[in-house]
Amino acid sequence: MRLALARRGPRAGRGLKPSAGWLGLGWLLALPAGLPIVIVLLHFGGAEPGVLAHLNGQVLPRVLGNTLWLVAGVAIGAGLLGTAAAWLVAVYDFPGRGLFAWALLLPMAVPGYVMAFVAIGLLDYAGPVQSALRAWLGPQAGLPPIRSYGGVVLVMSLVLYPYVYLIARNAFATQGRRALEVGASLGLGAFASFRKVALPLARPWIAGGVLLVAMETLADFGTVSAFNYDTFTTAIYQSWFGLFSLGGAMHLAAMLVAIVALLVLAEQALRGRARYNVGRSPQPLKRLRLRGGAALCACAALSLLLIVAFVLPVAQLAFWAVGELGELSMPRLTEAAGNTVMLAAAAALLIVVLAGLLGFARRMQGGFAMRLSTRLATLGYALPGPVLAVGIFTPLAGLSAWAGAGLNWSLSLQTTLFALLLAYAGRFLTVAHAPVEANLQRITRAMEEASTSLGIGGWRMFGRVHLPLLRGGLAAGATLVFVDVMKEMPITLMMRPYGWDTLAVRIYEFTAEGRWEQAALPAVLLVITGFLPVALLTLRGEK
Repeated sequence: MRLALARRGPRAGRGLKPSAGWLGLGWLLALPAGLPIVIVLLHFGGAEPGVLAHLNGQVLPRVLGNTLWLVAGVAIGAGLLGTAAAWLVAVYDFPGRGLFAWALLLPMAVPGYVMAFVAIGLLDYAGPVQSALRAWLGPQAGLPPIRSYGGVVLVMSLVLYPYVYLIARNAFATQGRRALEVGASLGLGAFASFRKVALPLARPWIAGGVLLVAMETLADFGTVSAFNYDTFTTAIYQSWFGLFSLGGAMHLAAMLVAIVALLVLAEQALRGRARYNVGRSPQPLKRLRLRGGAALCACAALSLLLIVAFVLPVAQLAFWAVGELGELSMPRLTEAAGNTVMLAAAAALLIVVLAGLLGFARRMQGGFAMRLSTRLATLGYALPGPVLAVGIFTPLAGLSAWAGAGLNWSLSLQTTLFALLLAYAGRFLTVAHAPVEANLQRITRAMEEASTSLGIGGWRMFGRVHLPLLRGGLAAGATLVFVDVMKEMPITLMMRPYGWDTLAVRIYEFTAEGRWEQAALPAVLLVITGFLPVALLTLRGEK
């Protein structure tokens, strides 16, 4: 498909009947993501005077500096790792290249908070690595403290580099022979061609991947909690559950929304530049064959990255999990696993239905207002979980209070599974909408017009024409949402009904007490489910 067509939004074609109903549906589906933004912005500065003074004077300067430094460090680290790995895999041919092409995505299966407690358990002062160093080299031997700025940047870079790797690999591949041919015509070698030709051409794509990493870093809660590294997300949680000030939490959340908005605008600008830079499909890239020492160095570098980012953490998790099989309270773990699966399945079903409705509504109703509602509905993935939690909890608490006072109903909507599912819908609708929208692009206007000419329109058209062709996208979206909900920590931790534990919550409770071994078994279960989106990405890449 030509890029000029891809940049146009869906429009209601001939035979389709746009109406205010479709537009209303689009804006209704935008509420789970849009309402929290409005709520937290309206409550900016609305905390109790004492709490507000404490936050502005003591908390805000520290968490703002920590957050910005963390985003910068992780963006640089993940950008360098992902870009270098993508260049090697996309441009060169060497033994094991095919294996590395998909295996380098495997760290995506490990949640950041799992990687964090594994790194701390292994590399902390009392951990096995430093204990062995002191035994071999004397009591003065040791490593720099892992619970530090450098430690959290390293761990998050290893977890998040696949975002940059995947996008950069596609960018280098779509350049085809162009970059190497231009470099050769200028008398440049392979590395010089990369630095002076290929990298500038791929810069908008790479920058887009780095911005995704930055947004994931802003949204992170579990990893920074394990490292006791205060950021906006931990400060929001502490303000709510430590200072018992929901107003203070919303004050901080409003500031975090402003930072996220800047990143979203930058990502949109870079996305347009990336589309422009790709242009027409280039000739297929003929990879350069590496031999001897060069091939060995490429294999060694990628092997080291894969071992540190995936093999060692998973092996350590398995070792801990096997040792704890007889020690853990299996009924409680089984209950947490059941809660997790049930919650993830319910959320996946709900969100994939909403994604299908949103895609069909946009298909039926074009125009700026519909595009804006769709953009707002799919903005939630850029919002950190604590922002959505406080933004949804507040109106539901107000609604419950109104029902209790005016209607004499005893309601606590804000602490129910309904509230939790609503927050998940705001956060993960984007995840399900992307594959659904991709499948909708394959349904031509001619098919819809033919259906209309036979008297099949509206919802009947959706059931008979769109739904059968959307099954693949709906299944992919449901799978991705299922996995994301299973791994979600801050929303679940802050909004779950009392006593409703999930695997992520159990991991948080164990790691908060330094019980790394006990956290391993639920972490293994999450890592296993995390392989599903990696498998989907690999299959899509092969197609």
